[in-house]
Amino acid sequence: MTDDPRTVPELFLDRVGRTPAAEAFRYPAPDGAWRSLTWADTEARVRAIASGLRALGLEGEQVCAILSQTRIEWILADLGILCAGGATSTIYPSTTAEECAFILSDSGAVVAFAEDAAQVAKLASRRGELPALRHVVTFDGAPSPDGWVIGLEDLEARGRAWDAAHPGAFEETAAAVRPDALATLLYTSGTTGRPKGVELTHSCWVEQSRSVQQSGILDHPDVLQLFWLPLAHSFGKMIGTAQLRIGFPTAVDGRIERLVENLGRIRPTFVCAVPRIFEKVHAKVLTNARAGGPVKAGIFRWAIGVGLDASRLRRAGRPPGPVLAAQLAIADRLVFRKVRDLFGGRLQFFISGSAPLSKQIAELFDAMGVVILEGYGLTESSAATHCNLPRARKIGTVGPALPGVEVRIAEDGEILMRGPWIMRGYHGLPEQTAEALDADGWLHTGDVGFVDAEGFLAITDRKKDLIKTSGGKYIAPAELESRLKAVSQLVSQVLVHGDRRNYVTALVTLDPEALARWAGEHGRAGAPVAELALLPEVRAIVQRDLDRMNAALPRFATVKRFAIVPREFSETEGEVTPSQKLKRKVIERRFAAELDGLYRGELPAA
Repeated sequence: MTDDPRTVPELFLDRVGRTPAAEAFRYPAPDGAWRSLTWADTEARVRAIASGLRALGLEGEQVCAILSQTRIEWILADLGILCAGGATSTIYPSTTAEECAFILSDSGAVVAFAEDAAQVAKLASRRGELPALRHVVTFDGAPSPDGWVIGLEDLEARGRAWDAAHPGAFEETAAAVRPDALATLLYTSGTTGRPKGVELTHSCWVEQSRSVQQSGILDHPDVLQLFWLPLAHSFGKMIGTAQLRIGFPTAVDGRIERLVENLGRIRPTFVCAVPRIFEKVHAKVLTNARAGGPVKAGIFRWAIGVGLDASRLRRAGRPPGPVLAAQLAIADRLVFRKVRDLFGGRLQFFISGSAPLSKQIAELFDAMGVVILEGYGLTESSAATHCNLPRARKIGTVGPALPGVEVRIAEDGEILMRGPWIMRGYHGLPEQTAEALDADGWLHTGDVGFVDAEGFLAITDRKKDLIKTSGGKYIAPAELESRLKAVSQLVSQVLVHGDRRNYVTALVTLDPEALARWAGEHGRAGAPVAELALLPEVRAIVQRDLDRMNAALPRFATVKRFAIVPREFSETEGEVTPSQKLKRKVIERRFAAELDGLYRGELPAA
């Protein structure tokens, strides 16, 4: 044990030494039951994987890639790579064979962990382009006759034999890792262009984990996390190293279709999520309330009004009066408790990151007693630099800076950050590195925002996404997109358009579940989304919601026209990133005809 771990291997082994018998992870077994690993159990498997990689010839700072959905083996492989002195590069499981080949080639990966036969096939199809890739280790797939593909069990068996033949080598290798050595090479999913490899060192993760602990965000009893987000994203890596520092247990299951079931079964105290999840839950809650008939809908509206009043008072530091407190107790019993039960009944808070969260949605959840702590960060900043805290939170902001981070707002509104867990640069891209990191070490985030008098950071938009109409007015599309999704139960996704145009327009997609329920209530049960999207009645609903949103906007920012896209924007079609950010340029090119059609017979300039 050490009082001041300097690297991820030291952080991990320090945790093992402090609490060897404590629960580290839970994970679903093939039979559907949940299994548990103590920190000592975890160390044994990590030791086997690290030693197996040494047996395969892995050397210091050589890159190993992981191509898999979130699962316990992902975490064990990552820790094994780092304890063997290597560096981890991550690949989203939805990545195409061509994109996989680019990342593996660009990173110089010598070993790749691949989840199953389908992922192995992607790599095998490009094997001739990857001379540096010596082995593929598969979690569930089959070994290859030539030994290029080996199973994880085989790797661990080799590792145990290697460890027995080289006593002390595991500890020596872990201790030899330098704080400034490459730990993680994360390729930005990118809303435009080729992904860039972000180089993050061991000290990045260690310093950030210390800051998370100092922030006190997880200072509540019996901490238990349910983790399902992609571990290929920096958000997941960040919370993983915080776990090593603090020592709380984590239940791991990346199957999003099991999320609701797992919430009820695991009963976590906190969960990390992205705004898309809250948007879908929000839409489902509203749809269910309206589907229960006018009486149930009326009770729901009354309860939300009471909850919002109480929430505003709480956030202003004032307790509700006796009448409001009594009303809140009734609203909680009739409505809010049922919503909280969906999340297991023990949830202290969600942590939201990766994309902006609608203020209206955050307020509605808060009214129901479901706390969402919105945070902020970039891959280039090892994920989190800011986060609202249970004791210091402000809806509509991403919170104060974590201890150790400096923040400055440039003259044009761009957010600049400096601190010990900012990236060391983009892999093999010195010019792009110089553009992002200035001579004084400030990271130019590309986000626009401001810091209020109490030190809370608010993000208004991406600098490159700001729309400037032909009338010279600047508009933040993300804000309008969040507003429309918050007021509409039918709208699923929104892309606001209008750069150098005479007025603002939008492409919208519809929520299949909400639309199916509407169809069932209007004699069209079973009709496909593409057919329902063409109905005048559906368009009228979206127009009504749009009018509600526009009523609160200055005229130049209102959305004048819209088109309904008959399917949701998807990662499969290359229209959203794995973290569900819209790829604006891709969508605008793909739906150029629809967008151009919204400007035929131009309206007067706004």
